[in-house]
Amino acid sequence: MFVCAACGLVYELALVALGSYLIGNSITQASIVLSVMVFAMGVGSLAAKPLQDRAAAAFAVVEGALALAGGVSVLALYAAFAWFDVYATALVAVAFAVGALIGAEIPLLMTLLQRIRKQDAGSAVADLFAADYVGALIGGLAFPFLLLPVFGHIKGALLTGVVNAVAGIAVVLWLFRRQVGRGTRIALVSGMAAVLAVLGGTYALADGFEVAARHALYGDAAAHASGERTRP
Repeated sequence: MFVCAACGLVYELALVALGSYLIGNSITQASIVLSVMVFAMGVGSLAAKPLQDRAAAAFAVVEGALALAGGVSVLALYAAFAWFDVYATALVAVAFAVGALIGAEIPLLMTLLQRIRKQDAGSAVADLFAADYVGALIGGLAFPFLLLPVFGHIKGALLTGVVNAVAGIAVVLWLFRRQVGRGTRIALVSGMAAVLAVLGGTYALADGFEVAARHALYGDAAAHASGERTRP
Protein backbone atom coordinates (compact mmCIF):
# COMPACT_ATOMS: atom_id res chain seq x y z
CA MET A 1 0.00 0.00 0.00
CA PHE A 2 2.87 2.38 0.71
CA VAL A 3 3.98 1.92 -2.92
CA CYS A 4 0.67 3.34 -4.11
CA ALA A 5 1.14 6.30 -1.77
CA ALA A 6 4.66 6.84 -3.09
CA CYS A 7 3.38 6.91 -6.66
CA GLY A 8 0.75 9.49 -5.77
CA LEU A 9 3.37 11.85 -4.36
CA VAL A 10 5.61 11.34 -7.38
CA TYR A 11 2.77 12.44 -9.68
CA GLU A 12 2.30 15.54 -7.57
CA LEU A 13 6.00 16.41 -7.60
CA ALA A 14 6.23 15.74 -11.33
CA LEU A 15 3.46 18.24 -12.06
CA VAL A 16 5.09 20.89 -9.89
CA ALA A 17 8.52 20.29 -11.42
CA LEU A 18 7.21 20.37 -14.99
CA GLY A 19 5.40 23.64 -14.38
CA SER A 20 8.55 25.16 -12.93
CA TYR A 21 10.55 23.90 -15.91
CA LEU A 22 8.15 25.20 -18.57
CA ILE A 23 6.73 28.34 -16.95
CA GLY A 24 9.47 29.27 -14.50
CA ASN A 25 7.31 30.47 -11.59
CA SER A 26 7.79 27.62 -9.14
CA ILE A 27 5.75 29.19 -6.32
CA THR A 28 2.70 29.72 -8.50
CA GLN A 29 2.96 26.26 -10.05
CA ALA A 30 3.31 24.57 -6.66
CA SER A 31 0.37 26.53 -5.27
CA ILE A 32 -1.89 25.60 -8.19
CA VAL A 33 -0.98 21.91 -8.15
CA LEU A 34 -1.15 21.47 -4.38
CA SER A 35 -4.40 23.38 -3.86
CA VAL A 36 -6.21 21.71 -6.75
CA MET A 37 -4.99 18.23 -5.83
CA VAL A 38 -5.89 18.54 -2.14
CA PHE A 39 -9.36 19.83 -3.05
CA ALA A 40 -9.77 17.01 -5.58
CA MET A 41 -8.74 14.44 -2.98
CA GLY A 42 -11.72 15.49 -0.89
CA VAL A 43 -14.00 15.21 -3.90
CA GLY A 44 -12.56 11.78 -4.71
CA SER A 45 -13.12 10.57 -1.15
CA LEU A 46 -16.78 11.55 -1.33
CA ALA A 47 -17.19 10.04 -4.78
CA ALA A 48 -15.82 6.70 -3.54
CA LYS A 49 -18.46 6.28 -0.83
CA PRO A 50 -20.98 4.47 -3.08
CA LEU A 51 -18.24 2.06 -4.17
CA GLN A 52 -17.54 0.62 -0.73
CA ASP A 53 -19.79 -2.40 -1.27
CA ARG A 54 -17.32 -3.59 -3.93
CA ALA A 55 -14.27 -1.97 -2.44
CA ALA A 56 -11.63 -4.42 -3.72
CA ALA A 57 -12.68 -4.25 -7.36
CA ALA A 58 -13.23 -0.50 -7.11
CA PHE A 59 -9.76 -0.03 -5.62
CA ALA A 60 -8.16 -1.93 -8.50
CA VAL A 61 -10.07 0.16 -11.04
CA VAL A 62 -9.04 3.36 -9.27
CA GLU A 63 -5.40 2.27 -9.24
CA GLY A 64 -5.51 1.43 -12.93
CA ALA A 65 -7.05 4.80 -13.76
CA LEU A 66 -4.54 6.58 -11.53
CA ALA A 67 -1.61 4.73 -13.09
CA LEU A 68 -2.79 5.74 -16.56
CA ALA A 69 -3.67 9.35 -15.71
CA GLY A 70 -0.56 9.94 -13.62
CA GLY A 71 1.71 8.09 -16.00
CA VAL A 72 0.79 10.14 -19.05
CA SER A 73 0.21 13.39 -17.15
CA VAL A 74 3.61 14.93 -17.88
CA LEU A 75 3.49 13.99 -21.55
CA ALA A 76 -0.04 15.38 -21.90
CA LEU A 77 0.89 18.66 -20.23
CA TYR A 78 4.02 18.99 -22.31
CA ALA A 79 1.88 18.54 -25.44
CA ALA A 80 -0.61 21.11 -24.15
CA PHE A 81 2.25 23.58 -23.74
CA ALA A 82 4.08 22.83 -27.00
CA TRP A 83 1.18 22.61 -29.46
CA PHE A 84 -2.12 23.76 -28.01
CA ASP A 85 -1.29 26.71 -25.74
CA VAL A 86 -3.72 25.50 -23.06
CA TYR A 87 -1.20 24.58 -20.39
CA ALA A 88 -2.90 26.31 -17.45
CA THR A 89 -6.27 24.72 -18.17
CA ALA A 90 -4.70 21.32 -18.77
CA LEU A 91 -2.69 21.57 -15.55
CA VAL A 92 -5.80 22.20 -13.47
CA ALA A 93 -7.67 19.36 -15.20
CA VAL A 94 -4.83 16.87 -14.78
CA ALA A 95 -4.15 17.87 -11.17
CA PHE A 96 -7.85 17.50 -10.38
CA ALA A 97 -8.13 14.08 -12.04
CA VAL A 98 -5.03 12.70 -10.33
CA GLY A 99 -6.02 14.20 -6.98
CA ALA A 100 -9.54 12.79 -7.17
CA LEU A 101 -8.23 9.31 -7.88
CA ILE A 102 -5.73 9.54 -5.01
CA GLY A 103 -8.54 10.67 -2.73
CA ALA A 104 -10.73 7.75 -3.79
CA GLU A 105 -8.09 5.30 -2.59
CA ILE A 106 -8.44 6.27 1.06
CA PRO A 107 -12.04 5.25 1.90
CA LEU A 108 -11.74 2.11 -0.21
CA LEU A 109 -8.57 1.01 1.56
CA MET A 110 -10.07 1.77 4.96
CA THR A 111 -13.07 -0.39 4.13
CA LEU A 112 -10.85 -3.26 2.99
CA LEU A 113 -8.56 -3.06 6.02
CA GLN A 114 -11.53 -3.19 8.37
CA ARG A 115 -12.86 -6.25 6.56
CA ILE A 116 -9.72 -8.37 6.48
CA ARG A 117 -8.34 -7.42 9.90
CA LYS A 118 -11.61 -6.84 11.74
CA GLN A 119 -10.27 -3.48 12.88
CA ASP A 120 -12.10 -0.53 14.30
CA ALA A 121 -12.02 2.71 12.33
CA GLY A 122 -9.27 4.26 14.48
CA SER A 123 -6.87 1.36 13.97
CA ALA A 124 -7.57 1.25 10.24
CA VAL A 125 -6.86 4.98 9.94
CA ALA A 126 -3.60 4.60 11.89
CA ASP A 127 -2.39 1.73 9.67
CA LEU A 128 -3.43 3.54 6.51
CA PHE A 129 -1.76 6.81 7.45
CA ALA A 130 1.42 5.01 8.53
CA ALA A 131 1.69 3.33 5.12
CA ASP A 132 0.81 6.62 3.43
CA TYR A 133 3.55 8.55 5.21
CA VAL A 134 6.18 5.90 4.56
CA GLY A 135 5.19 5.98 0.91
CA ALA A 136 5.44 9.77 0.90
CA LEU A 137 9.01 9.53 2.16
CA ILE A 138 9.96 7.00 -0.51
CA GLY A 139 8.26 8.91 -3.32
CA GLY A 140 9.60 12.24 -2.15
CA LEU A 141 13.17 10.96 -2.25
CA ALA A 142 12.85 8.80 -5.37
CA PHE A 143 11.64 11.61 -7.59
CA PRO A 144 14.52 14.11 -7.27
CA PHE A 145 17.32 11.60 -6.72
CA LEU A 146 16.37 8.74 -9.07
CA LEU A 147 13.47 9.28 -11.45
CA LEU A 148 14.16 12.84 -12.57
CA PRO A 149 17.95 12.67 -13.10
CA VAL A 150 17.98 9.16 -14.59
CA PHE A 151 14.78 9.03 -16.65
CA GLY A 152 13.59 12.63 -16.97
CA HIS A 153 10.09 14.01 -16.45
CA ILE A 154 8.24 12.08 -19.15
CA LYS A 155 9.74 8.62 -18.71
CA GLY A 156 9.91 9.00 -14.94
CA ALA A 157 6.16 9.59 -14.76
CA LEU A 158 5.48 6.67 -17.11
CA LEU A 159 7.63 4.32 -15.02
CA THR A 160 5.81 5.47 -11.91
CA GLY A 161 2.55 4.61 -13.63
CA VAL A 162 3.82 1.11 -14.35
CA VAL A 163 4.84 0.62 -10.71
CA ASN A 164 1.48 2.00 -9.60
CA ALA A 165 -0.46 -0.40 -11.83
CA VAL A 166 1.54 -3.45 -10.76
CA ALA A 167 1.31 -2.53 -7.07
CA GLY A 168 -2.41 -1.83 -7.29
CA ILE A 169 -3.35 -5.15 -8.83
CA ALA A 170 -0.90 -7.00 -6.57
CA VAL A 171 -2.53 -5.55 -3.46
CA VAL A 172 -5.96 -6.70 -4.62
CA LEU A 173 -4.87 -10.18 -5.73
CA TRP A 174 -2.74 -10.78 -2.65
CA LEU A 175 -4.27 -9.02 0.36
CA PHE A 176 -7.87 -8.78 -0.82
CA ARG A 177 -8.21 -11.79 -3.13
CA ARG A 178 -11.12 -13.18 -1.11
CA GLN A 179 -13.07 -10.00 -1.75
CA VAL A 180 -13.30 -10.56 -5.52
CA GLY A 181 -14.63 -13.46 -7.56
CA ARG A 182 -12.75 -15.33 -10.26
CA GLY A 183 -14.46 -13.52 -13.12
CA THR A 184 -13.76 -10.15 -11.54
CA ARG A 185 -10.11 -11.08 -11.02
CA ILE A 186 -9.74 -12.00 -14.70
CA ALA A 187 -11.37 -8.73 -15.76
CA LEU A 188 -9.17 -6.69 -13.43
CA VAL A 189 -5.97 -8.39 -14.59
CA SER A 190 -6.98 -7.88 -18.23
CA GLY A 191 -7.73 -4.23 -17.62
CA MET A 192 -4.45 -3.66 -15.81
CA ALA A 193 -2.58 -5.43 -18.61
CA ALA A 194 -4.14 -2.97 -21.05
CA VAL A 195 -3.00 -0.06 -18.87
CA LEU A 196 0.53 -1.47 -18.77
CA ALA A 197 0.51 -1.91 -22.55
CA VAL A 198 -0.48 1.73 -23.06
CA LEU A 199 2.18 2.94 -20.64
CA GLY A 200 4.82 0.70 -22.19
CA GLY A 201 3.98 1.80 -25.71
CA THR A 202 4.04 5.44 -24.67
CA TYR A 203 7.41 4.91 -23.00
CA ALA A 204 8.79 3.49 -26.25
CA LEU A 205 7.60 6.58 -28.14
CA ALA A 206 8.64 9.10 -25.49
CA ASP A 207 11.98 10.06 -27.04
CA GLY A 208 10.40 10.80 -30.42
CA PHE A 209 7.67 12.82 -28.74
CA GLU A 210 10.26 14.82 -26.83
CA VAL A 211 12.17 15.68 -30.01
CA ALA A 212 8.96 16.74 -31.78
CA ALA A 213 7.85 18.87 -28.85
CA ARG A 214 11.23 20.57 -28.61
CA HIS A 215 11.13 21.24 -32.33
CA ALA A 216 7.70 22.85 -31.95
CA LEU A 217 8.95 25.03 -29.12
CA TYR A 218 12.50 25.91 -30.04
CA GLY A 219 13.19 24.86 -33.63
CA ASP A 220 15.64 22.38 -35.14
CA ALA A 221 18.74 23.44 -33.25
CA ALA A 222 17.23 22.95 -29.81
CA ALA A 223 15.31 19.82 -30.77
CA HIS A 224 18.44 17.99 -31.88
CA ALA A 225 20.93 19.43 -29.45
CA SER A 226 22.53 16.73 -27.37
CA GLY A 227 25.39 18.33 -25.51
CA GLU A 228 23.53 20.71 -23.23
CA ARG A 229 20.10 19.15 -23.39
CA THR A 230 17.90 19.19 -20.29
CA ARG A 231 15.21 16.54 -20.42
CA PRO A 232 11.63 17.44 -19.44
